[in-house]
Amino acid sequence: MSGERSYRLLDSGDGRKLEQVGEILLDRHAPQATWPQQLVPERWQEAAAIHHRSDRGGGHWEMRQDLPASWCVDVADDLVVNVKPTPFGHVGLFPEQAFQWAWLREIVAGRVAAGSAPRILNLFGYTGIASLSCAAAGAEVCHVDAARGIVDWARTNARTSGLENRPIRWIVDDAVAFVRREVRRDRTYDGIVLDPPTYGRGSRKETWHIESDLLGLLDLCARLLSDDPLLFVVSTHTPGYTRIVLENLVSASFPERQWNMEGGEMSLSEDGGRRLPSGHVLRCSQHPNEKLSP
Repeated sequence: MSGERSYRLLDSGDGRKLEQVGEILLDRHAPQATWPQQLVPERWQEAAAIHHRSDRGGGHWEMRQDLPASWCVDVADDLVVNVKPTPFGHVGLFPEQAFQWAWLREIVAGRVAAGSAPRILNLFGYTGIASLSCAAAGAEVCHVDAARGIVDWARTNARTSGLENRPIRWIVDDAVAFVRREVRRDRTYDGIVLDPPTYGRGSRKETWHIESDLLGLLDLCARLLSDDPLLFVVSTHTPGYTRIVLENLVSASFPERQWNMEGGEMSLSEDGGRRLPSGHVLRCSQHPNEKLSP
């Protein structure tokens, strides 16, 4: 099944961003876009839907056109995912992570070419594009998210991309609780990917606060890595959690690892050339690898 080419950022400013997701134009919240918009108002008015955030969290969509319940977009030559508007304004696609998806595929493919299929754990896996990127390159993947509906969405993306028969475990669970059990089971992984939210709630009403919980989770992840780990990736959209902060946290949790570290600020490039900041990422590998800038 194929979709339209995935994503374009047409304009941003005044706290908003104008995006083309597949063939559909959306107007969404972007608090970091404090500069003026460049496109004329008439272009912004062409948006099929506008998301309005609520002061209490979440929000609602103002529909200017009839939209399908979901639609397919391409995120790589062989990956096609389903997107749809959600009350929180997400659509199931974080295009600033595209460099991470490409990096994951490249480094996993290198290990597979060397003769072994790495085991990758994806925590806070959301709609699964990182999981599918690793699986497409030949990895065995464990995908974990606390929301059953989101895990079902990720499984649908696997089917849409023709990867439903790849070795992917789909787990509905709190990330910290799952990792603790895996440590007790003496299981190990060759790579771990995590994109934690600022706040969250687990499947059994567990709470997550990045300020108090991230370091403990990193300590647990250090115990899950195999003796010859391939990669460790952590990205955030939380203000203040820059690449330097992430590097210091990872160094504290993995003191004996001689990681090759790269990363920085994630961003999206507008058609007009400006860049919209979209979080930070730290990528760690045990062996030299071609660098892909975020």
